Amino acid sequence: MSEFLEPFERMLEDVATPAAVRAVERGSSIAAMWGAFAESGFLDALVPEDRGGAGLPLAEVQPLWVALGRHAVPLPVGETMIARALLPDAPEGPIVLAVAEGATVVVPCGLVAAHFLFESGAGLHMVAAKGEATGVPASLAARIDPRPLPAPVAPSPEGGLRTIAAILRAALIAGAAERLTQMTAAYANERVQFGKPIGRQQALQQEMAVMAEEMVAARIASQLGCAGSFPPSLVAAATAKSIASRAAARVAATAHAVHGAIGISEEHDLQLFTRRLHEWRLADGSESYWNRLLGAERLKDARRSVDFVREAL
Repeated sequence: MSEFLEPFERMLEDVATPAAVRAVERGSSIAAMWGAFAESGFLDALVPEDRGGAGLPLAEVQPLWVALGRHAVPLPVGETMIARALLPDAPEGPIVLAVAEGATVVVPCGLVAAHFLFESGAGLHMVAAKGEATGVPASLAARIDPRPLPAPVAPSPEGGLRTIAAILRAALIAGAAERLTQMTAAYANERVQFGKPIGRQQALQQEMAVMAEEMVAARIASQLGCAGSFPPSLVAAATAKSIASRAAARVAATAHAVHGAIGISEEHDLQLFTRRLHEWRLADGSESYWNRLLGAERLKDARRSVDFVREAL
């Protein structure tokens, strides 16, 4: 486990409380929360040491990304870490990542970003934030038309920007899934119906067991995706995002099934995490998108499937 996780968690517990998350979603200033991240130095975790950063490997940054998901942080902290690592002279403020495909792109956390880092066939482009709300209640995602793109500020990373974004989304999903599993288990043991906690019902216990399996699968997939070099390989990114996205839907559905009506109420914290699970599941390609890419990589490889999995991951 990363030695940086404990101080990072303490900071998140102070600045990213559910009340603070709700305040940002309602339009309050992000200055205090973002200032804490900027002053902490964690935004430069992936920046090489010769450029003044920490130069941490992906495997040590992954637990920090998981913690962001576990606290439903409403800012593009992980995205900014990636942008700073890729750009020799990254601007100050929150940065979000996107691939310029078509006229309009929906970008998570776009409404609280200062800059958009777009990838096109020509490289990476930095665009000042000008996104519009998607209309989804409480969502911080933004819809943006990046055209015309300014001149590139850096070449595209090996494998493309989306492969890096995919492992970030997988880690965020793993963190939120862990938090939801804990919340749902606690609620099942507290909620009494017909004279006993609903957690004692065999049918519910089965659903909770499957939920825990999906949570662990997302966590392991995220760890695999971040086990190699930066940028990650296509196979590692596809595996991580595919499994995490599949788990996101199942974990969210079980959490709401166990909580019942209280889970969709605005005052309950459950929806802070399930909304993000669905958003991160779709961001940078759902499981279907990555399954197709992973299948294509497998079909063009002459190795046996067991050897392919062992060596590619």
